[in-house]
Amino acid sequence: MTVSLFDQFMSPTLLGVPLIALAITLPWIMYPAPTARWLNSRFLALQGWFINRFTQQLLLPLSLGGHKWAALLTSLMIFLITMNMLGLLPYTFTPTTQLSLNLGLATPLWLATVIIGMRNQPTHALGHLLPEGTPGPLIPVLIVIETISLFIRPLALGVRLTANLTAGHLLIQLISTAAFVLLASMPVVALLTSTVLVLLTLLEVAVAMIQAYVFVLLLTLYLQENV
Repeated sequence: MTVSLFDQFMSPTLLGVPLIALAITLPWIMYPAPTARWLNSRFLALQGWFINRFTQQLLLPLSLGGHKWAALLTSLMIFLITMNMLGLLPYTFTPTTQLSLNLGLATPLWLATVIIGMRNQPTHALGHLLPEGTPGPLIPVLIVIETISLFIRPLALGVRLTANLTAGHLLIQLISTAAFVLLASMPVVALLTSTVLVLLTLLEVAVAMIQAYVFVLLLTLYLQENV
């Protein structure tokens, strides 16, 4: 039973070819490209409004040096939201439940923020490893702790996104299985379980959007420390 529950997180294959590349490419196909016309469709107008509002909210705490990351962070946000939302549909696969993919997104971006900080302001970047006013005997211990905290950031980013999405999918699988089994023997209980399933699905839609926002927001905070 445990193996069958976790089978949904295995990368699907067709004729021996992994389909994770198709699942990652699909979000970019769904969004139409802006046109040169004066009047766009309602969907394009809504898409442009969302991107502008998100970019404004995202770059609010950043200095002017961090505004160069606007296109990258906005694209990453839309990409993660789309993959998380598509994974809630039946007979689909969620690439962001794979820790390897999330670490592959988090590690280069985190490393880029660290390199930018070391290049632009090395003294300020290294100063984060030792809080001001630290007693002398605690200096070596705090340097080690802050260094570990710095290098564990990409792991925390990837694990947070993976764990939240995996837990939500497992709960949906368990509750839907319970509702299906109880339908024949206890219809009333099955109806209540189905109600919980609908509410949980709505919650997972919110979690899919919030976790994508948190992922990009934490990258923004890391960037702010080094810009």
